[in-house]
Amino acid sequence: MASSALYRYFPSRDELLTALIIEAYSALGDAVEAADASVDRGAFAARFFAVCRAARGWAGAHPHEYALIYGSPVPGYRAPPATIDPAARIPVALFGPLLDGWRAGVVHTPEEAPLSAGLTAQLSEVAAAIAPDLPPALVGAAIRLWIQLFGMISFELFGHLVGSVDPADEFFEHEIAAVAGRLGLIED
Repeated sequence: MASSALYRYFPSRDELLTALIIEAYSALGDAVEAADASVDRGAFAARFFAVCRAARGWAGAHPHEYALIYGSPVPGYRAPPATIDPAARIPVALFGPLLDGWRAGVVHTPEEAPLSAGLTAQLSEVAAAIAPDLPPALVGAAIRLWIQLFGMISFELFGHLVGSVDPADEFFEHEIAAVAGRLGLIED
């Protein structure tokens, strides 16, 4: 198929990119949600590990799709609102075991520096949207976890760990266990 033939199906480059981005987020969302669903609902740590491993596994099996959604932005492209819900599936799956663990009294907020008033307000807004009973500090810890997970995956996938912790399997497992321990999902 000639590249110009794509425009019979997509009116513009941006609409093609949007379709590819939604497809990639949906596939990753399917992978992490299936991993979470495969574990007993009360096994919070096992669910957390399953979701983290599924995200890493999907990224390794689909590096180009991962790069499209978590790599360098495409010049001149601005993702439309249609990408928000598919993209949100990934952090929602990651936060699910934390939220359920919090409600069961297992997960706790890590001891850290106090939050500023502005950051507390921002994190309270996020909590109101996903789980009003979560304290802002736990929402902040969950966002940090999300960033850390995808930072580790990106560093590995884009070759930034070569010469240090490559292969990164053991490092990855150590780091997700450390995060789980800080949140109370597993004993330190």
